Amino acid sequence: MTQATGSGQVEVASVTKRFGESVAVKELSLTIPHGAYCCLLGPSGCGKTTILRMIAGHENPTTGDVRIGGRSVVGLPQVERGTAMMFQSYALFPHRSVLDNVAFALKVRGVGLPARHNTARELLAKVQLEKFANRLPSELSGGQQQRVALARALITNPKVLLLDEPLSALDEYLRLRMRGELRRVQKELGITFVHVTHTQLEAIAVADMVVVMAQGRIEQAASARDIFVAPRNAYVARFVGGQNVLSGTVESTMNGTAAVAGDKGARFAFPVGDIRPTRGSKLYGSIRRDRIGVEKVPPGAKPAGGLNSTVGEVHTLENQGSYVKVTIDLDNGEEFVAHVPDDAFFRSPLDIGDKVEARWSASDVMLLDDGPIALEPAAAEARVASGD
Repeated sequence: MTQATGSGQVEVASVTKRFGESVAVKELSLTIPHGAYCCLLGPSGCGKTTILRMIAGHENPTTGDVRIGGRSVVGLPQVERGTAMMFQSYALFPHRSVLDNVAFALKVRGVGLPARHNTARELLAKVQLEKFANRLPSELSGGQQQRVALARALITNPKVLLLDEPLSALDEYLRLRMRGELRRVQKELGITFVHVTHTQLEAIAVADMVVVMAQGRIEQAASARDIFVAPRNAYVARFVGGQNVLSGTVESTMNGTAAVAGDKGARFAFPVGDIRPTRGSKLYGSIRRDRIGVEKVPPGAKPAGGLNSTVGEVHTLENQGSYVKVTIDLDNGEEFVAHVPDDAFFRSPLDIGDKVEARWSASDVMLLDDGPIALEPAAAEARVASGD
């Protein structure tokens, strides 16, 4: 199989998509580099599948442009875009062999039987299914059927492969295996993958680039690591998971750290760097779940308190193997989650209903960009003078 020629860079430029009075995508711009594995991540109705369909040519933007390899593809038939699509439902022909399922697109294009079968066998070898070439789809497992669908999508030698919730029909074991398989094939072929999912861990596991969406807008587009460890705002921190969101009003700022008063008497320290937020302004921060220690408060005892701690009652416990997920109900009605290493948890086990205190280090708090940060006049003038 020859490699795809030309750039698979995808550009969505100031695109808006309306369906009647409903706006599915609003003034959205995004560039996906050639050869990247990009996941569009968000809840149902956020616009991610609409973007995929506009790249594929199943929908046209109401306004704006879609470019592949620097060329506008709006209005072009799907066959001229250099894309292929892999759907949720594999839609394999039940009466055709695996080999003929994979080769079908080349048959439609008039490629002779020997040539199309040779190419199909190459692709079946890439997805480790060459020995099943003569079987019918009904004789394969769900994971094997998905690999056939992947090979069939790749046989037209696309520059961009579009994947619409490709793992949603698989059980958990197969899902974990197949996401690794998708990543392996993408790296081997070097083409652009654009993968739609609502599953956070799936996006983090496979993607070079994750685009978190809400209500037809991009909330953050960054590397998978940055999305997880440095969410831009509270929405991303909460949706992607792995983070708790903290908020409160500024009491004072000193040496790059703001003292913040939260609800119900909790007090936090937020690293703010050169920013000097005004006293009384509201700040938001996030703290990773795996950076939190949890201690049981003995009956009748008073929590130690102090900066960067919160007190509540254990609501649920979930053993995740290497850690235990401890969900704490706080006094303000919110939930706070800690991932406690399994050895630490079972040395001092907790139970549902226990009163506990969660603590963390100020250096592990990330400042979030939620709403304008009011600066003290001197700090604001300094930032303007420096060109920031």
